Amino acid sequence: MVDNTDWYVYRGTGRVAAHPVAALPEAPPWRRFPGTGEASRPTDDGGEGDRRVGRTAVPRVPHPDEVAMVNAALLLRRPLLVTGDPGTGKSTLAHLIARELGLGPVLRWPVTSRTTLKDGLYFYDAIGRVRAAGGGPGDADIGDYIHLGPLGTALLPYDLPRVLLIDELDKGDIDLPNDLLNVFEEGEYPIPELVRIAGSHPEVRVLTHDTGGEAVIRGGVVRCREFPVVVITSNGEREFPPAFLRRCLRLHVEPPDHEQLGRMVAAHFDDTHGVDVAGLIRRFLERREEVGGGLAADQLLNGVHLAVRLATSGAYRADDDLPAVLEAIWHPLQAESG
Repeated sequence: MVDNTDWYVYRGTGRVAAHPVAALPEAPPWRRFPGTGEASRPTDDGGEGDRRVGRTAVPRVPHPDEVAMVNAALLLRRPLLVTGDPGTGKSTLAHLIARELGLGPVLRWPVTSRTTLKDGLYFYDAIGRVRAAGGGPGDADIGDYIHLGPLGTALLPYDLPRVLLIDELDKGDIDLPNDLLNVFEEGEYPIPELVRIAGSHPEVRVLTHDTGGEAVIRGGVVRCREFPVVVITSNGEREFPPAFLRRCLRLHVEPPDHEQLGRMVAAHFDDTHGVDVAGLIRRFLERREEVGGGLAADQLLNGVHLAVRLATSGAYRADDDLPAVLEAIWHPLQAESG
């Protein structure tokens, strides 16, 4: 797939956008949604992008498959299912997209074995409302006790899509992928507590997943205008239903090589003077080969940070100080079999 088309808006460089992308390529007719109004998006991610991607201006060199699949997901308005070993940067992809296109903070939904669809959509604190009203709540204040979750917030009617990270979906209940299908297809969901009072209160202001965020819900239904950029990660602990896979685009992330690790270190460290970074990367790759994979890139960053601190204190001796410590830091994330 070539990359000189006008719908290639994502390049994977890791650079911060000077301005948000003006617009995404036009969606297919069957992926256009009728959300009205305009939800307010925050612009400050609290440094999360820098923490995940790095602070410096060192350009990232992405794999061509990554660029192709992200742009295809943006064009088709479909979720992107990202698979690969733990620690290969699957979650970071959501932050790269948000950073490069200027789409604001990433909405993160970490999935556990107890996660349900409603957890991602909204939470209604009925008990808190009753207590606050002394046993006789009025409908007018109900919005103070409805808090949209990350998925629910991503589906608000933004002019440009929000980026939603559904992290480690394979850890969730077996029914959760199927439960997501209707929301992914329709781009909307009802809040029954608001639907019931829509006649008397057609507009209700509720809390969103963003810190201090609020949004107005009309008629008790949240409808997106632009389908969110949904990045779903999986460590491959189980397979997903065919109906779910049919609605997603798939990207497999391979462990980073020597050059990619070098650029990652450069993006996170302004000064590595006195530290043999190339040697550390070589040791890391040898260790990864020795344990049969299962090492995360941030484990390399831990090793580099330790070496930098030793060098700063004048106590850095690459051959004497680091090997034992690095062996402890660079332990495999996956349990050994047998």
